[in-house]
Amino acid sequence: MRSHRPFASPAARGWGRPGFGPVITPTVTTYVPLRPLSNAARMILAVAVAVLSALMLVFWSPDAHADDAEARKAQSPYFHVKSDDPTLDQLPLKSTRVDVRIAGVIADVTVTQHYRNEGQRPIEAKYVFPGATGAAVHAMTVRIGERLLTAQIREKQRARIEFDAAKKEGKTTALLEQERPNVFTMNVANILPGDDIAVELRYTELIALTQGHYQFVYPTVVGPRYHSPQATSSFPSVPYLKAGQPSPVGSNTALQMHVQFASPLPVSEVRSLSHRIEINNQERNDTSVQMADDGETRNDRDFILEYRLAGARTATGLMLFQGAEENFFLALVEPPKTIVTEQINPREYIFVVDISGSMHGYPLETSKTLLRNLIGHLRPSDTFNVLLFSGSAEMLNATPVPATRANVDRAIATIDRQRGGGSTEIVPALKRIAALPKNSDVSRSVIVVTDGFVMVEQEVFALVRKNLGNSNVFAFGIGHSVNRHLIEGIARAGQGEAFVVTKPEHAAKQAERLRAMIDAPVLTNVRARFEGLDVYDVEPGAALPDVLGGRPVVIFGKWRGEPRGQLVLEGQAANGTHQDVVPVGTVDPQAVALQHLWARHRIGQLSDQEALEGGAAKREQILSLGLKYSLLTQYTSFLAVDKIVRTSEPSTPVNQPSPMPKGVGNLAIGAQVPSTPEPSSWMALLLVAGLVGVVVVRRRRLVTPRIHTSNV
Repeated sequence: MRSHRPFASPAARGWGRPGFGPVITPTVTTYVPLRPLSNAARMILAVAVAVLSALMLVFWSPDAHADDAEARKAQSPYFHVKSDDPTLDQLPLKSTRVDVRIAGVIADVTVTQHYRNEGQRPIEAKYVFPGATGAAVHAMTVRIGERLLTAQIREKQRARIEFDAAKKEGKTTALLEQERPNVFTMNVANILPGDDIAVELRYTELIALTQGHYQFVYPTVVGPRYHSPQATSSFPSVPYLKAGQPSPVGSNTALQMHVQFASPLPVSEVRSLSHRIEINNQERNDTSVQMADDGETRNDRDFILEYRLAGARTATGLMLFQGAEENFFLALVEPPKTIVTEQINPREYIFVVDISGSMHGYPLETSKTLLRNLIGHLRPSDTFNVLLFSGSAEMLNATPVPATRANVDRAIATIDRQRGGGSTEIVPALKRIAALPKNSDVSRSVIVVTDGFVMVEQEVFALVRKNLGNSNVFAFGIGHSVNRHLIEGIARAGQGEAFVVTKPEHAAKQAERLRAMIDAPVLTNVRARFEGLDVYDVEPGAALPDVLGGRPVVIFGKWRGEPRGQLVLEGQAANGTHQDVVPVGTVDPQAVALQHLWARHRIGQLSDQEALEGGAAKREQILSLGLKYSLLTQYTSFLAVDKIVRTSEPSTPVNQPSPMPKGVGNLAIGAQVPSTPEPSSWMALLLVAGLVGVVVVRRRRLVTPRIHTSNV
């Protein structure tokens, strides 16, 4: 297999060979001796050649021509090339079934992956797949024929050692690891010819209310990640099919999605923003949904399902669960209704826009539509600026400018000219934003627009939390398979909100949603207290974030004693103090998922602190929580091992390829090349080239050669 080569010599591209371009007949050219260069000219030429060579080594590194082994070493994505070996099954993942049960605001999800070896040799299947950012993965089983293996939670390094040992012994074994909170790796070793193995994993997640709608999202494909020099963490080397190539698991039965509602309230306005669906029992509390059997490729974009629950204020409430050793609660409180303010403080908007290679085509065109809606509707009293970034970053104006029609039109025209190319250096771009001076009386909002196909999430979160604390940071994910871990993490670190725009026609709606959040008065200095209920280990443990319009307050925690009392939420609104009172209800014995959701939320908070503070101070706490609550984390893994030795022949590793996300072109793979030089570096290159040209021209003018040309 070969990795994508963004640069290639004419010979490598086939020029000079029949069928590949013009064949040039060589000639012999004879020059008369030239007058020697002066010492000054020689010095200029030597310096120019040395500088030019150094800069070329920097910007045209041999890494750009890396073969497949080097691409793996660099943890970069690469294109999948199917082997001609008929004895090896290179596509062992045959189908994925997703069963979702939604009760109230909690989704219980079961994912079953079927692996089958249709080759003639034992194989080890390796598959990188996505998950929901807030998913609490708490169980895994492996079925081999009639035998059922229950996976155990292990410390990550110990699990890897036990997996490798079982693989060498010839036992069938499966290992589930977390690469990111929303990216997992499944390894199933010693799948014998003819084996049909079903790996089942279960997770729970919270479905929060947003502007009256609930939205359940199931990601189906991991977008390619750009390997930035700033990255301090690893990422698995993922093979991809080329853009537009049908997925090997994209048949009618390969991806099945079934959603069952078990709500005390009827479900209404059910719709999918991504796929065609079939709905049964609409307007009832036992509504069910499944993907339509339309033959379209299904696993190249996120599955998005929206719905409403009947009744007002359905998001407000206090849910309780009583366990054998610990009790848990979940509070969801709606923000106040929009109140018109008489005076609006000066506002400044900084738009940080990704124009890298993975944004080429549909994602960038969607970004343009979004930005036209965002920038085009600013108030004349607002000020704004735009930073375009790929390998380098370019600020549209030296300082923020008023949102006059002329400035807005110029900004939109500049954005419309972008085509997408180069790498995704988001960290330097955000550092540049963090260094911008800010007036104390100005409310600054930073809006980041990207597909998030990078692997520097922790660096970005720490940068936002440390340096952009005086701004509200909003993140727009663009595309069908965005990196939601990055998008949601930026918003969480910046006390803002995350948005995902999957289609250009949705851009106006999401832009309006942002404007509603910013225009609506928020609750500041938010405080929560419990009266009559003894609570502890409350998340978030620090101050609650400001409440934006349309976004509920979410609080997790534990309680002891009798379930009684009330929750009081207070904050400062535009017209004075606002207060919400939520009475403590009855215990729900079915809400066992609350323990996993609480632990997942606590682990997320500890991970944020770990990224901010550095070191391994939080590792033991995260590891302890993962082991205690049987959760997949960055330090824990699920391991299942068969007791039976099934083969003495070593397994051949097989990397299951992923389809290119819908709307993403092959340039996303090419984005693994070195960063685009800054404008100043390009000027240096041009200057050196100019110096060389001056010396050569001067030399040619000193002596005119006599040229004798003959064909060979």
